[in-house]
Amino acid sequence: MVRIEVQRGDITTLAVDAIVNAANESLGGGGGVDGAIHRAAGPELVEASRAQAPCPTGEARITAGFALPARHVVHAVGPVWRGGGRGEAGLLASAYMTSLDLAAAAGARSIAFPAISTGVYGYPKPAAAQVAVNAIRSWLSANSAAFDRVVLVAFSSEDEAALTAAL
Repeated sequence: MVRIEVQRGDITTLAVDAIVNAANESLGGGGGVDGAIHRAAGPELVEASRAQAPCPTGEARITAGFALPARHVVHAVGPVWRGGGRGEAGLLASAYMTSLDLAAAAGARSIAFPAISTGVYGYPKPAAAQVAVNAIRSWLSANSAAFDRVVLVAFSSEDEAALTAAL
């Protein structure tokens, strides 16, 4: 089984086949990692992603990577945290698994994820990290040959600690 790794840094600079964008339902760009990916990919990404909007929470869409080192961008819409009793964990897990489905179907052998829903959507970082790791491990156990590399990208030391603890 492929090992999941944690790497601190900027997801837009990684040399992987696919990066995952923590997107909103409009797929039109925003703040945080979403804005950074759109800026780095160039204006073509806005057109390509908006053409696939809306994207419901828990789902994902895939586009080309344009000016990014990654060939593909998977736009995953995670849930807004509302206390944990409104299906947030299931929706977050679905966003990760759907991202893996789309990247694998596009022929990606390596993929990098940000911490989906932990920014302005307010999902607690330790809980989100555990959902992410469990969802990815579950998906990989059923699709063991799909990827050679899975990277969880931590932008901050807090993200890095939560992801490392979850692994």
